[in-house]
Amino acid sequence: MSQYDYLVVGAGLSGAVFANAARRAGKSVLVIDRRDHIAGNVYTEDVEGIQVHRYGAHIFHTSMKDVWDYVNRFAEFNNYVNSPVANFRGSMYNMPFNMNTFAKMWPGVVT
Repeated sequence: MSQYDYLVVGAGLSGAVFANAARRAGKSVLVIDRRDHIAGNVYTEDVEGIQVHRYGAHIFHTSMKDVWDYVNRFAEFNNYVNSPVANFRGSMYNMPFNMNTFAKMWPGVVT
């Protein structure tokens, strides 16, 4: 049986980043995962030329240039900013809802 410096259980984002950093530092790494692919819940698969999120859509957020540059070495990301809103009786409200949202929607009822 081979010896490894590290055993990484799970090939999601954290496991994959650690395994990559350890290998770049000259360490031997064994990565195991119960799934047959890397990337955990952010895994995408090609379906007729379209990248489909197998486990539901995910958005990667960072304002750190070094992190952005790092992740773009492995996959192509766009600079999408998720800013959902809801239209309630002609007024726009940011989502997700919080107590401030409800207070604006029903003044005097929610405090």
